[in-house]
Amino acid sequence: MTRRSVMTLFSAAADPLSHRTRLVLAEKGIAIELVDVDLNDLPEDLVDLNPYRSVPTLVDRDLVLYDSRVIIEYLDERFPHPPLMPIDPTTRAQFRVALYRVERDWYALARDIELDPQSKTAEHSRQVLGEAICASAEVFKAKPFFLSDEFSLVDASIAPILWRLRTYGIELPAQAAPITKYMNSIFARSTFRACLSDAERGMRH
Repeated sequence: MTRRSVMTLFSAAADPLSHRTRLVLAEKGIAIELVDVDLNDLPEDLVDLNPYRSVPTLVDRDLVLYDSRVIIEYLDERFPHPPLMPIDPTTRAQFRVALYRVERDWYALARDIELDPQSKTAEHSRQVLGEAICASAEVFKAKPFFLSDEFSLVDASIAPILWRLRTYGIELPAQAAPITKYMNSIFARSTFRACLSDAERGMRH
């Protein structure tokens, strides 16, 4: 592999984990070489670098990272402004629990839907994901961002799933108004618009 002078992100256009990584990069204003990956035809560079052959994969000089949570936390620590995690250890731990739950619950269900949208598993996951999101309405109502007055890694993780709800066949009911308000606020951010791939833009238009 040729040595790269800037960071490189291997990213798939419709992948929510890649999306959240691109969103963090946009929020930080980090210049990066973006390699758009076709998951059915992986580039040799990626195969050589990542034993799991997964996206997103970040290359920063001699460092190769290939778990999206590891990547976004690394970016937040390497480029500390603006900070996307609280400084206080207790609050930071609470945010990490929120990240864990979003990944374990929302992302896992989203993956079920994406794998085979017409299957019974997808139908069940669609229902559970919709209910899980609606159950969080009061949390979204409490602050401008998730558990916070400032945009965080949790928001960067939640937003890609909420952006895909229409694609997943999930409609939020009227009682989810605080979530809809939150979505409109996040989706209007210039950083959010900037990080979208063409495939992602097409998901809501």
